[in-house]
Amino acid sequence: MTDQQPITPPPEIVQEWIAEAPPQDYDCIAEQAAQWGADQELEACCEWLAIHFAGVEKIFRAHRRPKPPSLKEQALKAAHIEVNPEGKNGSLIIRALELLPDE
Repeated sequence: MTDQQPITPPPEIVQEWIAEAPPQDYDCIAEQAAQWGADQELEACCEWLAIHFAGVEKIFRAHRRPKPPSLKEQALKAAHIEVNPEGKNGSLIIRALELLPDE
């Protein structure tokens, strides 16, 4: 038998999710359980990659769990949509946002 990672969350974690979720919000609990299982699988894959292809696991993890857009990127996107629906870049707000340093 192979050494497998469990993909079923432990009962203690499930009880935490139930306690933190809005009443009767089973979708919220299901989403957390799915994310937990996906994270377990990602970690198992990264461990295997680290053993057999050192360094590749970092690229794999970054690709599978990309960073969310920065506040600057979110603001620029919102400004382009609200100020310039045609994509013209003449807005003072947009120019100011573009000058901010990336986080």
